[in-house]
Amino acid sequence: MKKNAYLWFAVILVTPLFAQTKKSGYWDTMRTTTETIELRAGEKKIIKTNALPEGTTELVYRITLLDDNQKLSGSLVSVLKAIPDPTGISQGAAGAVFLASTISGDDKATFAIFSSESEANSYLTTGKTTTACYVQNTPVNKEARLLASDHLCVKNPQSALWFGFQSDNWLMKQKIVLEVVPWVDSQASTGWTDIARKEIVELGKKRGVYALLAKKEAYLVALTKNVMGVTTYPNYKKISEIERNQLVETAEKAALKETGESNLRSQFIAKRAMADFQKGKTELGMGALQAEINAGATDAVLFASLIHCYLQTRQFAKAEICLKDALKFNPDDLQLKLEEAHVYLFTDKVGEAKIVYKKYIDQNLPTGKSWKAQVLADLQLFEKSGLPNGNFKKIRHIVD
Repeated sequence: MKKNAYLWFAVILVTPLFAQTKKSGYWDTMRTTTETIELRAGEKKIIKTNALPEGTTELVYRITLLDDNQKLSGSLVSVLKAIPDPTGISQGAAGAVFLASTISGDDKATFAIFSSESEANSYLTTGKTTTACYVQNTPVNKEARLLASDHLCVKNPQSALWFGFQSDNWLMKQKIVLEVVPWVDSQASTGWTDIARKEIVELGKKRGVYALLAKKEAYLVALTKNVMGVTTYPNYKKISEIERNQLVETAEKAALKETGESNLRSQFIAKRAMADFQKGKTELGMGALQAEINAGATDAVLFASLIHCYLQTRQFAKAEICLKDALKFNPDDLQLKLEEAHVYLFTDKVGEAKIVYKKYIDQNLPTGKSWKAQVLADLQLFEKSGLPNGNFKKIRHIVD
């Protein structure tokens, strides 16, 4: 059989939109497919590509049929290394790219591409290509093509592709070389599809702090961005529930900081912790408050709640230490001023306590409750807790 040597150029057209857009991604030359098979006259065979990496949005394949003793003069990977992104091989006549330079023979074959193994196996049995995502019915000895993101073979996420070949020779066997190189989109490779992102959005709506927020939409956007920024979706699904909760909690803190509503998260945690504490779950409630403070939270509501717990459990020394730490961050917060008065009351500084109780008598706390009403309510609570009440009557007289 007579052999020919020639150069073959492939120019692939794409829409003007993609022609003008620089894409962020890379040719995954580590997970390419390069397979050679032999076909007898009229025979059909299947080549399965290597697993397509997460985020494959486009791919280039090259098919070359060779007669005996012929070799490829340059691999497809070596050609693509000079091309930064798919638009480089998709810019029409103005950006023509030298995709294939090989020695080929006169042998020809037809082929089809399938998205599933069952469809490919059916082709082997029946020869039908009705389920194929791409069909080349005209016998060829070469073909190189870019399959873009809107192509049926790439449009839906695939684990691999199956190329089915049928020899067009009547007598002689032939060699077929298949090369496939995927283009991995940087964003798509993270696995954060629209469906995956919606999963985080729905999770964000279930967070306890969500109901308190004024900037709900901004919070959801920031939460999703922060989760996506630290892990891929496949990894997010693999990690344990405890690790996932920690990840989301960290992302939530960052999101609320961005939206300027970090204090609302602290309010929610403090309210939940105090509810646990009052139900008798003292370690759980106090532990939640201490954990937030140890993690760097400085909101007054957390400190005030913890001080209140220390007082009710007669840990007056700890309450005093916690107060000193709290006032470093929030020296003028009225909730802390109230706890300061309480601490003085139980640490033999009654005179100083009276001054503080009287000083803010005409003001309201950040919660909206009046100073007077809160003092009286706290004294009643302290009495129920069995705390020393020898000076309670004097304090009531001051604020009444």
